[in-house]
Amino acid sequence: MHNAPRPTEQLAAVTTASHGLTYAGRPARGHGYETRGLQYLPLSRLHEGRFGRMFRLPPYVPSDTEIQRVADLMQEGPAGGAPALNSTTIPSGYTYLGQFVDHDLTFDPVSSLTRENDPDALTNFRTPRFDLDSLYGSGPADEPFMYDQDSLVAGAAKLLVGTNGRDDDLPRNAQGVALTGDPRNDENTFVSQLQLTMLKFHNTVMDLVLDDPHLARGSETPFETAQRIVRWHYQWVVVHDFLRRTIGADMLAELLDVRGGVPYPALRHYTPKNSPYMPVEFSVAAYRFGHSQIRGRYRLNTLVGAPRDGAPPGLPTFTAPSVHADPLGHFGGFRPLPQFWTIEWARFFEVDGAGADQRQSARKIDTLLANPLAQLPPEIARDMPSLAQRNLTRGARLLLPSGQAVAAMMCARVLTDDELGLGGAPAPLWYYVLREAQVQSDGEHLGQVGGRIVGEVFLGLMAADPSSWLRNDPTWRPFLGTGGDFTMPDLIAFTGHGLGVTDLTPPDVTEPPA
Repeated sequence: MHNAPRPTEQLAAVTTASHGLTYAGRPARGHGYETRGLQYLPLSRLHEGRFGRMFRLPPYVPSDTEIQRVADLMQEGPAGGAPALNSTTIPSGYTYLGQFVDHDLTFDPVSSLTRENDPDALTNFRTPRFDLDSLYGSGPADEPFMYDQDSLVAGAAKLLVGTNGRDDDLPRNAQGVALTGDPRNDENTFVSQLQLTMLKFHNTVMDLVLDDPHLARGSETPFETAQRIVRWHYQWVVVHDFLRRTIGADMLAELLDVRGGVPYPALRHYTPKNSPYMPVEFSVAAYRFGHSQIRGRYRLNTLVGAPRDGAPPGLPTFTAPSVHADPLGHFGGFRPLPQFWTIEWARFFEVDGAGADQRQSARKIDTLLANPLAQLPPEIARDMPSLAQRNLTRGARLLLPSGQAVAAMMCARVLTDDELGLGGAPAPLWYYVLREAQVQSDGEHLGQVGGRIVGEVFLGLMAADPSSWLRNDPTWRPFLGTGGDFTMPDLIAFTGHGLGVTDLTPPDVTEPPA
């Protein structure tokens, strides 16, 4: 039996009281706490704050029993690791680039007093932008501990890079805590290595700027010039590499109309009246497509994750019941990079380097989640270990509409009951987005509903940012790549990080003659 319609006020009260996803006492780092501004969100599209709603639709609030049923359907089971579940177009590194981008958009650099006085983020919040605040923080003047003090001359600040033995790492304090603009960028090895790569990207661009003063615009200092170049190249990667792969080239061309060499966003549904906001249909449903791309296991480099003693190749991102039980048996973060754990990026992106012949694909975007995600360790999810159950519960708690209702509102083709596989029940929006990708593109990219939500929010936020290339100089083209394009592999190649072989040979010792 499906849920009978109930008044909105009753639904809000029921979901607040009944769904067992609590937030008190969560760790302060990572995803273990509710994002500020999501604890209270009216149904009205007119609500203004850090978060808002794209669609004025009745909520679909499944019962706990229905949530559990759908979550059980999303377990990968014995098929885990089957090659047929792998994408043929998206390498696995884009899964974690998506996580890095999410952190950039949702970065919330406010004091504990502000969190206490404005828990719903109604008056004091940062407009979501692709500006790498998670990399730069508040800048070298306000957060000098993130910057190399030897480079703080003539406005040419470089970002600090740490080391652990022979491996470069994020800069850390004496307790091993990363000194970053956003602590979430240390929550697993892959996003930590992306953060490190971006640190090196800025530093390499800074060297370029110091060698060529003509790169500056107006009264920019060398740091401001390097920061603009880094941000604009990163934004180009977000749109023309990550977003193109995620929503498909056809959808991107539909949303970014290029006339006379000038791109114009063509948005139908993400149309903020005043300040840009983060739609919950995006943050709680559509953009969580990346959870289905996570592989059960990864090989980090030549050494870490190599098959041995009959064990399957690769290590999981984390292990249950605790990430502390076997520190070298998983890719969990919030710790110094173990020695010999420098990533070989060619295993994750289409870049030349060690491990390129063993490149790992992302999982297809579908309704199956890798087996480790069904049993998250208590350090990450102590009260509800299933990631699918957590996502579905959060969608119910925030009164999201059903996927069918959103598809109809967008004039997209509504998936049939047989295509959805839920026995005729309404589909939670997150589930619908995943199933739509599976049905419409064989999981290679998002479908009509998911692709348009993600694409419109990305392009809408970038177009609203007066400092972005899309708003500030839409005819600009990247110059660090080739042919006026720039991709994540180009960025990695430009920095040189993670391209060599990680092995046990000491770097300063030559092999003795045979």
